[in-house]
Amino acid sequence: MAGSGNRGRPRDAEVDRRILNAARDLLLSKGYAALSIDEVAERAGSAKTTLYRRWPTKDHLILSVIAQMQGDVSIPDSGDLRADLRYYLKAVAGGLDGMRKAGRGEDADDRSAGLVGELAGVAARHRDLGELVRSVFERRNAVAIGLLTSTTERGALRADVDPVVLLDQLIGPIYYRVLVTGAPIDTDYIEALIDGALLGAEPRV
Repeated sequence: MAGSGNRGRPRDAEVDRRILNAARDLLLSKGYAALSIDEVAERAGSAKTTLYRRWPTKDHLILSVIAQMQGDVSIPDSGDLRADLRYYLKAVAGGLDGMRKAGRGEDADDRSAGLVGELAGVAARHRDLGELVRSVFERRNAVAIGLLTSTTERGALRADVDPVVLLDQLIGPIYYRVLVTGAPIDTDYIEALIDGALLGAEPRV
């Protein structure tokens, strides 16, 4: 995700790749606050002006890196909804935990939201980036919503269940723990989320 309004020569994809990879390595090793455009440019072998033509602020660059890190979380459609949701939620939680620990090492035991909190701040500071953040999550959520919709069509969920609301019930608590309480997101917690969400969504026998 680069800044809008770029003109002139077509973008060089290889330059973009080098810059984003350099920024990603520095972000993971040093964290948000310590990342500098100067160091990214030096590591990528590019001029600072090259970075600023693509990403007008440090926030814009970091959002592009985070979008690259998160990517699209896949979700199987095996016919076993609970197993598929377990796989998906673990993938989401694992990605968020990696962002939370960025720059602090694997042994970090504090409850800081880390890059997840920074992402929320970026979205609040820049209207254009807020829209881009939402588009990233909309693409990711569409995959899970598609699974819930197809499961409903097969009769494994009640016909009146709103897949968007059901996904909110599954995903929302994970972000709450990352952003607010800092409590762990382990397998037992994920199982409890699935049990609670599906309790009122599965057909009554």
